[in-house]
Amino acid sequence: MASLPTSDEILASLRGVVDPELGADIVELGMARSATVSEAGEAVVVVALTTAGCPLKAQLKREILTRIEGLPGVTSASIDWVEMDAEQKAAAMDVARKHAQSTAGPNRVPPGARVLAIASGKGGVGKSSVTANLAAALADRGFAVGVIDADIWGFSIPRMLGVEGRLEATTGPNDDRTIIPKSIPIGTGRLDVVSMGLLVDDETDALMWRGLILNRAVQHFLEDVAWASDLDYIVIDLPPGTGDVQMGLARMLPQAEMIVVTTPAVGAQRVATRAVTMARKSHLHVLGVIENMSAFTCEHGHTHAVFGEGGGAALAQSEGLPLLGCIPLEPAVSQGGDTGAPIVLTEGEASSALRAITDRLVTELAPPISMSGCSARMLDAALAALDATDA
Repeated sequence: MASLPTSDEILASLRGVVDPELGADIVELGMARSATVSEAGEAVVVVALTTAGCPLKAQLKREILTRIEGLPGVTSASIDWVEMDAEQKAAAMDVARKHAQSTAGPNRVPPGARVLAIASGKGGVGKSSVTANLAAALADRGFAVGVIDADIWGFSIPRMLGVEGRLEATTGPNDDRTIIPKSIPIGTGRLDVVSMGLLVDDETDALMWRGLILNRAVQHFLEDVAWASDLDYIVIDLPPGTGDVQMGLARMLPQAEMIVVTTPAVGAQRVATRAVTMARKSHLHVLGVIENMSAFTCEHGHTHAVFGEGGGAALAQSEGLPLLGCIPLEPAVSQGGDTGAPIVLTEGEASSALRAITDRLVTELAPPISMSGCSARMLDAALAALDATDA
């Protein structure tokens, strides 16, 4: 008679069962909790799902039972299903993200740069405006910030940041050509910008590209741009929706963290939920929600909820995310975008809201991975100022 397998041996056999959505085995993910086997060879394994209604439950069941029933001495196998709590789900997602990062392809994004992807469920919610202003606010605080305009069809970042000219390329020692981002100083920091808008002859040129070509364009921005090693942040303006570019970015840059922009309108909020769902299915960490185009205050001091109320708070609450802030509706925001002068560098309610969001990101939710680079640059700037004074 074959000896019975131990609990550890049963769990070891389940390392071959990979959750197809999370991309790691169910033991590593903490889904396979425990295993027992009776003297009669009846094996029981406890498996925790991220959600009780998991659509992959039947597939996982077949693979689990097949592996356990194949062990010597096992006469039957069964599964006790349980559901993960919030802490266990977070731990499983952390494992999935680390696994995705270890299998991601090579790129030129500096390992010390924190990547913030600005997303929306639909167009017209001011996502690009938020991207441009957050990037400018970070630079104004002394950070070196890369900006990727991944909205390949609807590029607008160059105009909003006042960046002009065409991107140039340089040839390295191995005859490999790399793209040089357009760099502009802001405050004590700088922005390094790449966009299709800096590659076309005219801003009004239409790019009639399909999914694979769009994805390849974003890949070029990650693999073929000579990003400076001292970048503290990279801010990415994603196209609206949940298409090829978003999925490609999640695959190529799994360390990216997403911020979802919506308006107060209920319809926009519900569509934005899809962006959160896509991020989580792609193992991207969602930092929070920004409500843009909140109430408008007229010159008489009256407040008007032009686009409705509560969409940002409702999205944050329903998805268990922090509401990072609400940006009021101000004509100056649009004017700043049209003239290449980000509103966050001026004074006003919208500027204050954007700066408060930036402060929360830097100090709480997404602090720079290493402060040494930024501190060193600020020290260099201070010493240079002293030298200039002495001279």
